[in-house]
Amino acid sequence: MAAQFSASTRTDDLPAAMAELAGEFHALEQKDRLQLLLELAGDLPDLPEQYAGRLDEMERVDECQSPVFLAVEVEDDPSRTAHIFLSAPPEAPTTRGFAGILHESLDGLPAEEILAVPDEAPYRFGLAEAVSPLRMRGMVGMLGRIKRQVRARTTLDERQ
Repeated sequence: MAAQFSASTRTDDLPAAMAELAGEFHALEQKDRLQLLLELAGDLPDLPEQYAGRLDEMERVDECQSPVFLAVEVEDDPSRTAHIFLSAPPEAPTTRGFAGILHESLDGLPAEEILAVPDEAPYRFGLAEAVSPLRMRGMVGMLGRIKRQVRARTTLDERQ
């Protein structure tokens, strides 16, 4: 299944920041894509004070080989702006890079836009040829859990 998605360069159904980032990856040779992934790993912001040292209060992404944790907060504004917080260890640069892609692409977007991201979007960056299917599964897992938390927070808030 991964090969089916790995060749896709379609970006018209992705949020603008994600489409732009996917375009940057596809403009590069395979070896340079990994370098960009490592740069994004370095750009992943530290957790804010409310989560620093509190990984037990965040959701663990079990699909990842490395210990990755995430939390989503949704504002009470009309567009339901979502904020994504991810923690991935520095010694896992590929996983941290995936977290960087998702943070840069999704943080600050309206909940509706995040929920509309196709589940196979992680395959749109042209990385499936460069990393193992297990690692790609980790990024798919991160996206799925982000979307699930956004959905849960917007549904819970609508009921109140």
